[in-house]
Amino acid sequence: EVIVSPIVGTFYSAPSPESDPYVKVGSIVEKGQTLCIVEAMKLMNEIEAEFKCKVVEILGENAKPVEYGAPLFRVERL
Repeated sequence: EVIVSPIVGTFYSAPSPESDPYVKVGSIVEKGQTLCIVEAMKLMNEIEAEFKCKVVEILGENAKPVEYGAPLFRVERL
């Protein structure tokens, strides 16, 4: 399955440049856990998992723009 961006903005894989990313390939993610941030108009929008899953591929590039509906993560539902 693919998790897509719900908004237009800038993709960030970590809460700050010095921090570790929220998830890595192979991470097991619980429902409600933060996957990334999409910044839109200076608002930081946390993108959360809607179900328990395993991250198979990270499609978003850190600090790069994303469009509405752009794929951010490929995941395997658990």
